[in-house]
Amino acid sequence: MTGGGKKDGGGDGAFRSLINASTIGMAFVSSIFIGTGMGYFLDKYLGTKPYLLFFFMIMGIIAGFRNAFYFLKRTDLWNKK
Repeated sequence: MTGGGKKDGGGDGAFRSLINASTIGMAFVSSIFIGTGMGYFLDKYLGTKPYLLFFFMIMGIIAGFRNAFYFLKRTDLWNKK
């Protein structure tokens, strides 16, 4: 084996793209869960039942989209053809 046991192939780019796509998805979903959790516990603590839950869920969705677009621009996946 030459090259420290690495294969000579183009599979690295496809694997890297798969990792990037899964990272975007996990960041999007985690933003929604964090926002919803914050709203739920604040509603429970303050007694404002559904209002803060919906507000923070919407804020989590907005943050998820913002993080996804930021990540796409940072990794240059947006302009790839």
